[in-house]
Amino acid sequence: MLKLVSCFAWIVFLSTMHAQSISGHFSLLASEEITLEGFDGLKTYPISNTTINEKGYFALNYSKSDYGVGYLISSNDKPLFVILSGEDIEIEGELLSKIETLRTIKGQENLWFEQYAREHPKREQALSAWTYLEKIYDQDTLFSIHQTAIKAIQHEKSRIKAEDDAFLSGLPGNSYVHWFLPVRKLISSVSVVAQYRPQEIPSTLKALRTIDYSDQKLYKSGLLRDAIESHVWFIENSSSPLDSVYAELNRSIDIMLSQLQNDEKKYNETTDFLYNLLEKRSLYTSSEHLALQVLEEKSCTVDSKLSNKLEGYRKMKKGNIAPNIVFGEFTYLPDHVSAVDLRTLNTEYILVVFAAGWCSHCIGEIPKIVPLYEKWKNYNVEVVLVSLDETPRDFARFAAAFPFISTTDYKKWDSKSVLDYHIFGTPSFFLLNKDLEIILRLKSVEQMDAWVNWFLAGEK
Repeated sequence: MLKLVSCFAWIVFLSTMHAQSISGHFSLLASEEITLEGFDGLKTYPISNTTINEKGYFALNYSKSDYGVGYLISSNDKPLFVILSGEDIEIEGELLSKIETLRTIKGQENLWFEQYAREHPKREQALSAWTYLEKIYDQDTLFSIHQTAIKAIQHEKSRIKAEDDAFLSGLPGNSYVHWFLPVRKLISSVSVVAQYRPQEIPSTLKALRTIDYSDQKLYKSGLLRDAIESHVWFIENSSSPLDSVYAELNRSIDIMLSQLQNDEKKYNETTDFLYNLLEKRSLYTSSEHLALQVLEEKSCTVDSKLSNKLEGYRKMKKGNIAPNIVFGEFTYLPDHVSAVDLRTLNTEYILVVFAAGWCSHCIGEIPKIVPLYEKWKNYNVEVVLVSLDETPRDFARFAAAFPFISTTDYKKWDSKSVLDYHIFGTPSFFLLNKDLEIILRLKSVEQMDAWVNWFLAGEK
């Protein structure tokens, strides 16, 4: 028994020897609990935690599997990001959030990270100032004659960019920061480029498409969410007209999917997040493109929950015939309607709306139909609200006062109509013709009214 205990102690000792440490001193966090967390794709996980002693000193361990970016966090304080590259790290300061007091004592990659985090924003501010001046000197005749000044501005801009690039290119190729800092710089630049440096739009989009979404370094960086959101935002805000936005988005989607098809976990996680993002931003044409691409993928198994969500686009895409909806026992029918289902409505067009009184967005959106309903009826558009409310009281409170058809079966997400139309969020809008062919999937009442004004009113 003694021999076994000694052996176990030796194993613990060896594992401790191979662990890397983060230690330091935070003078204003004495006796506070501090936690080190890491990133795994879109999620975070705890690595280790301890209580800072009464003098402000602490020590935490991390392992090789935690390689990437982590962050220190304590109660009522902002997180402090650190590079977990397999080196021992030592930090001192007052609070995690008081950046001006923090200093890395030990850990070369964190020293580089700290230096760049301090210097790069200053260079960006200077570049913005010089760009602003360059625009004035270029466009205002009072200044445009001064070519020496213009050349000096251009030279200083080039010098600042070269200095920043030299720092990044000088980092050792095997260091984590050699990969991390340029990617972080690219992601953080998209809003500035889209708004103030349009000449850099093509190169920035090209760079965004070089990000490898299957790269484990990205999954451990905490940048995955920002990379996807920035990529979509950049295309949406730097491409026009709308057809061009969708074309560029679809191309980027295809690149992402091709990178991920050999890793099912990453494929499902990234696809699910990207789909929800496109839906949230009402980029439905690209949502449909993504859904159809994923559902046709043969080399990768798609999670059943995600598959069901995406299936709605295959079955409910433009040109398909929508399922019929029967107006059952729990239906409010206006005086001018005697139909028993969608097929028997005497109208040219039908706007089917899925909504509920418990949905805050629905409460704000659906009443907007009321002042428009008479106009829409004049153009042969009928409205059918399918409510996901669960009780007669809630249904009446939400829908009884509406002048259009409202129906429910009190089964919420298990309603036959909800399942038939593959509804995963409210409000959802489908515009059908009298044959129940899907004409449009809409994002708002305003978009529907614009369609009426443009397509129907324009015909008369």
